[in-house]
Amino acid sequence: MTTNERDDLLESLTTHRGFLLRTVQGLTDDQARQRSTVSELTLGGLIKHVAKVESGWVDFILNGPDGREMNENSYAEHLDSFVLHEDETLAGALADYEKVAQRTDELVRTLPDLGAAHPLPQAPWFKPGATRSARRAFIHIVAETAQHAGHADILREAIDGQKTMG
Repeated sequence: MTTNERDDLLESLTTHRGFLLRTVQGLTDDQARQRSTVSELTLGGLIKHVAKVESGWVDFILNGPDGREMNENSYAEHLDSFVLHEDETLAGALADYEKVAQRTDELVRTLPDLGAAHPLPQAPWFKPGATRSARRAFIHIVAETAQHAGHADILREAIDGQKTMG
């Protein structure tokens, strides 16, 4: 069987999203907010964060940096994306993530040129003047999702022993 790179991207996104989503199956909102390690991370916060980051990269692919330079407010928003607040629910975060994932998948399927690139916004972690292609942004989304799925697996195991694999 042969695939093209769009199929490979979609398969990778589906796989790593599946790992992440499995970590929150059957949780209450309180469990989704629970810090189960010395880290500040929570399972609900990770779902919310991954959705926000994925959505941000899709916006970048479609619109370029569009004033996304890192400043005090945007950094505070970034940190807040890791928190599932009392007025938010896990079900709501999951519904938001599903919408984000559908948007991303549709863009992977339909974007005319995966090599189309934009300059990266100014931020301490980007080399000044660097650019990023849509392809590289999609790969970053896969990596971000996989990394946080690993974090989530540890957090869930500490809550009730459930493991994503094994």
